[in-house]
Amino acid sequence: MARDEQLKERWEDLVFKLSHQFADGDTLDLDGIIYLIGVQELGQIHRTFKKDEKLDLMHIAICRLLEPYGYYEFDYFDEQGWPHYKIKEELPNLKAGEQSILMKGAIVDYFVSSKYIV
Repeated sequence: MARDEQLKERWEDLVFKLSHQFADGDTLDLDGIIYLIGVQELGQIHRTFKKDEKLDLMHIAICRLLEPYGYYEFDYFDEQGWPHYKIKEELPNLKAGEQSILMKGAIVDYFVSSKYIV
C-alpha cells in the first residue's frame, strides 16, 4: 500500500475512533484532534481551559507532534506543569494542503507510537 493511501486510511480510522470516544460521534476536525493531543500532553484532563489556554494547548500539541521530525525539542516544564519547547529548525514554507498532510502524518505517527491505532 502506498504511503499516501496508508495515511488516508489510518487518518480516517483515527478520526472515527476519536470522534466516537470524545465527541459523541460528531466528526472531529484537525484542530479538534490537535486540541485533544494538547490536553493529553499537558495531563490536566479534568479541568476547563480558557480561550488563551486552548491556543496554548494547540501549540503544545504542534510542538510535540513535530518534535520527532526535528523541528522542536522539549525544553522544560514550568511551575504550572506546562511543557515548553524550543525551535530546533524553522518549519519550511508549505501550502495549506501540504501543512495539512504534514500534520495528519504527524498525528497518525503519534497515535501509532502510543498504540492507540495500528
